[in-house]
Amino acid sequence: MGRSLYTKLILIIMTLIVAFMAVVGAFLLHGVRNFYLSEFYQQMQSVFSSEELAEDLHHAADADNGVSAIADILNAYKGPLGIDAGTRNYYILDGMTGGYITGSNDPAEEITNTANILTAMTGQSGYASDASADFMDVAIPLEGTSGRYIIYIIDNKSTVQSLNGDLSHIILQAMAVGLLISVLMSLLLAKTLVTPIQDLTHAAERVADGDFDHKLENSAQDEIGVLTNTFNDMAGTLEATLDDLKKSEQMRREFVANVSHELRTPITSVKSYSETLLEDPDMPPEMRRRFLSVILNESDRMSKIVQDLLTLSRFDAGSIEFEFTRFSFEKSVRDVYSAMRIEAQKHKHEFTLEFLTPVPEIRGDRGRIEQVLINMVSNAIKYTRDGGKVKITAGAKDGKVWCSVRDNGIGIPKQDVDRVFDRFYRVDKARSRESGGTGLGLSIANEIVSRHNGNIQLESKAGRGTVITVTLPVEGPADV
Repeated sequence: MGRSLYTKLILIIMTLIVAFMAVVGAFLLHGVRNFYLSEFYQQMQSVFSSEELAEDLHHAADADNGVSAIADILNAYKGPLGIDAGTRNYYILDGMTGGYITGSNDPAEEITNTANILTAMTGQSGYASDASADFMDVAIPLEGTSGRYIIYIIDNKSTVQSLNGDLSHIILQAMAVGLLISVLMSLLLAKTLVTPIQDLTHAAERVADGDFDHKLENSAQDEIGVLTNTFNDMAGTLEATLDDLKKSEQMRREFVANVSHELRTPITSVKSYSETLLEDPDMPPEMRRRFLSVILNESDRMSKIVQDLLTLSRFDAGSIEFEFTRFSFEKSVRDVYSAMRIEAQKHKHEFTLEFLTPVPEIRGDRGRIEQVLINMVSNAIKYTRDGGKVKITAGAKDGKVWCSVRDNGIGIPKQDVDRVFDRFYRVDKARSRESGGTGLGLSIANEIVSRHNGNIQLESKAGRGTVITVTLPVEGPADV
């Protein structure tokens, strides 16, 4: 493909050079011919319009030796008339018949009656120009007592033809040199233009094969440079997009596997306990009640999983409606503390609440904000060994409110901290299931906080506890 483009550029430039030289040559040859024609007739008109020459010619025509006298005068004016006995000559013709009488030389052949001679025979000066003829001529009528005559000046155009021949030769030489230069220039131009295009082609082939590491180098500020930079940007964007697609596909597979696993466990329990109840109708009431309690708990757990999945699905689809109103963030924190205090007491935790600064009202969805706070406190209570410490602190700063929940529980290993907001991700899966966790709570909390243009952060050390903090703007999101 590159060679074909080289050839096209060379042929185009050569064609342009040939066409340009041909047009210039045609105009030049035409201009030279017209210049000589114009110069000849202007010269003749200038000389024969001289009153002195006209008076001398009339006196000569009245003399007894009229022809000889006229010839003498014309010989005296050879210089101004450009007579050189080679290409340009004068002749004295019979004014009635146009026949040859005498001249600056003997004509090689009989002089034919041209349009200008015929005009002079009628008594008028003949200055007509014929660019297609191979000669230039003028015919001046002269009448005296010795007779009627025609002074005829003719130029065979050999000078013009010789000059045009030389010009044609020069033009051909210039065309040959121009063609050589055009070939060299077109090769240089083609290399300048085609090489970056070839590089782009090879880079595109590598991108098509999945190789995004190679970047094209082009510091030029022209269109090729812009195209190269655009291609590099496109390749980077494409690589990022493909990476995102791969990650999304991996997350989708993990999500499906997690959902299947999370639902299979309670379904298996429900099925097993139900089959046992059916197979043993004489089961003691206390055991039957315990089995039914397990079935109810597992059913509730499945319902919670499904509900959380629906919530996340609606977040992904953007179909969840938020009711943004102004409410007391401090009261919400206190309400959550009160609601979770009994649960904390069950585990014998030291459960405290502290406001470090006054907390203003905020704009947001109160129910969903409290859902986030409950999730934070609930996780702290669940994953702190009995008799531990769980502390809620809250405050405001720089137009934002914040709430932190700190515990001295089991903590999270460093490698797992960045994944706690992933769906279904749980550090201690066995303990999570025992406590009824679905692994979706923090994912939902993160979505809610994001919709409020806030952020949620988690810091933890394995065996030493966890601190999770949510920060929200007082005025709420700007886009609602």
